[in-house]
Amino acid sequence: MTDPIEIQRYDHDPQMPRADLVYTFGGHEPVAQVRPGSVVSTWTRDAFNGSISHRDTTASDVLDARYLNPQTGPFHVEGAEPGDTLAVHFVSITPREDWGVSTTVPFFGSLTTTPRTAGLQAALAQQTWIYAIDRGRGVVRYEARDSSYAVDLPLDPMHGTVGVAPSLGEVRTSLTPGAFGGNMDTPEMRSGVTCYLGVNVPGALLSLGDGHARQGEGETCGVAVETAMDTVFVVDLIKGVETPWPRLENDDFVMSAGSARPLDDAFRISQYDMVMWVSGSLGLSHLDAYQLVTQTVLSPVANVVDTDYTVVAKVAKTYLTGFDAYQGMHARMRAIAAAVT
Repeated sequence: MTDPIEIQRYDHDPQMPRADLVYTFGGHEPVAQVRPGSVVSTWTRDAFNGSISHRDTTASDVLDARYLNPQTGPFHVEGAEPGDTLAVHFVSITPREDWGVSTTVPFFGSLTTTPRTAGLQAALAQQTWIYAIDRGRGVVRYEARDSSYAVDLPLDPMHGTVGVAPSLGEVRTSLTPGAFGGNMDTPEMRSGVTCYLGVNVPGALLSLGDGHARQGEGETCGVAVETAMDTVFVVDLIKGVETPWPRLENDDFVMSAGSARPLDDAFRISQYDMVMWVSGSLGLSHLDAYQLVTQTVLSPVANVVDTDYTVVAKVAKTYLTGFDAYQGMHARMRAIAAAVT
């Protein structure tokens, strides 16, 4: 018989004032310690901390930019040191509520004037959409505001924010993505995926949040179907192996996430990291790996709305014979997930 799997549960106070929640990566003491190999069961609040739950509430009525994307964590991972890699495998990500919300936010989104791309245009009109979430049927219900059009969309839960404390003692807002992870907003961060993050400080200080019931690639208006999540994940540690940019792995693909502005720099970072990953794993020269990646890569755009944009480089494992990411960590974590479920 195998040893029983211990599940560590962490719940925060649902009545905690928003000013006491965590809205950064780095800069906070850990709320709990977890051991490598542990299964953690927890939950996250929605990006607006529940403050928008009705279609007649607009963003400017209730939102304060200092209090967006509340994070669950940070978790101190025992034994994690700079130069290691943290592996986080999502066993399940399940909407906690039967509703989600999306909205237009003044001067935010990819198709409006923003402070970074300033113009004389007025802000887009503020509107809010409430989505019914049917977990049993696996759908979210889109309903137009200005007509009778409605359609069921596939439920595809994911976390917009997953990250560790940045390097050099930096503290980064939970609205920002970077080499530490953070607000990458990639729909690839769903259950069944393992995320690899480079450790920058003792304990790594892992945080997560910003649950989306679904999101299109690019998160065009800047707001997905935001909702609170119940989340179970496995956390483990790869000692002495550096990971320069966030990497993801599922049963079929390996992925690298690059974040920067302009968008082409985010693209270049993700492609470069994938080339280096393939080169090192398969023993190919850099140019041979460059050629292989060029002919096989998919490049989904994660977001073009955050303080930095994120692009993912995604290569099918079928083209990478002998590729063994992190000595089979994903397969080991999948086995633990199967035992839990």
